[in-house]
Amino acid sequence: MQCPCNPNKKYSDCCQKAHQNIHSVTSAEALMRSRYSAFVLANIDYLQKSHHSSTRPSKREKKEILAWTKAVNWIKLEVLHATETTVEFKAFFMENGNIDVIHENSVFCKENDHWVYLGQK
Repeated sequence: MQCPCNPNKKYSDCCQKAHQNIHSVTSAEALMRSRYSAFVLANIDYLQKSHHSSTRPSKREKKEILAWTKAVNWIKLEVLHATETTVEFKAFFMENGNIDVIHENSVFCKENDHWVYLGQK
């Protein structure tokens, strides 16, 4: 299987490592890519684990996110710019027959000795 974050890589050589061991993630960009792949694969447990405790979605929101990730068709990820703690990206998806995009400049930090998503810049 090709990795959702980068079709030039195999999932087993890319985001699967992060999904199996979040401590293996070495940068903000790698975490963002692994989170995109988790959205594509509806891996909500990883999304929760990779989200900062102060901004982590509630259990109710977790169920809504799961339903939404399964309802859309993810098309591709474009990383526009990355620094040590931020990643600007576009995530393209199809919902109800329409192509849409999430364009975000995300902020990441370390919590409990691993990278986590903090929020939008």
